[in-house]
Amino acid sequence: MKKPKTFKPQSQELPGQQSKMVPEPEVIRQGYEGADKLRGKVALITGGDSGIGRSVAVYFAREGANVAINYLNEVKDAKDTQKMVEAEGGKCVLIKGDIRSESFCKKVVETTVKKLGGLNILVNNAAVQFPKDSLDGISSKQLLETFETNIFSFFHLSKAALPHFKDGDTIINTSSVTTYRGSEHLVDYASTKGAIVGFTRSLAKMLAPKKIRVNGVAPGPIWTPLIPATFDDVTKFGQDTALGRAGQPSEVAPAYVFLASEDSSYITGQFIHVNGGEIVGG
Repeated sequence: MKKPKTFKPQSQELPGQQSKMVPEPEVIRQGYEGADKLRGKVALITGGDSGIGRSVAVYFAREGANVAINYLNEVKDAKDTQKMVEAEGGKCVLIKGDIRSESFCKKVVETTVKKLGGLNILVNNAAVQFPKDSLDGISSKQLLETFETNIFSFFHLSKAALPHFKDGDTIINTSSVTTYRGSEHLVDYASTKGAIVGFTRSLAKMLAPKKIRVNGVAPGPIWTPLIPATFDDVTKFGQDTALGRAGQPSEVAPAYVFLASEDSSYITGQFIHVNGGEIVGG
């Protein structure tokens, strides 16, 4: 697939649907060959119905994993992802609901373990963003929703998953380039993504003695449903990167495969920056 540099004007209501995007994001790179790197593993991916989460689910399945995906209310996208995972030969469990609830986070983990026989990889990926041009525009309600979704859920799901983890299992957290360079339009969102960095590095040290690794991915501008659902003008999205274009989910997901597999066995507390060439710290 040729990676587009410009996009047609388009908009959606939150949380956005991948099937309505023009063009639809590339889910997996043509010609990618799995190597059984995750054979026999069970992964739970939040926000797995579309965007980066969908791509991770399909790549994981091609590498031999069975997958559970949580989604909020995007039923069509979730079922489409399930079909893609099953086409790769993997099992895919769909779990609908709001991860802002701690009790639901526990249910998500319990359902995964019950239906897929265990849990080895937790991908904390789901997020919301609500662009605002002033601090006054960020209401207390918005602030709470952003933090509950983007970072509180990471605590809840990780806590629920850990009793099922063993030596060699992994947690992978999705942060963002916005927390490293700042974003005047996404102050609360970037703040949660910064909290994810601190959470990842600290949890990695806490769990290292148990041989459980915790890492993260910090994507740059990636063409996902969140973009047309939150930005008024998407026509030049991603053009300010060194590579001059937005990234596709298919270009981010291999980083998750690497961090979930034995290839990264000596890596914990780290972030991979898939951002089109922006030089950032950490």
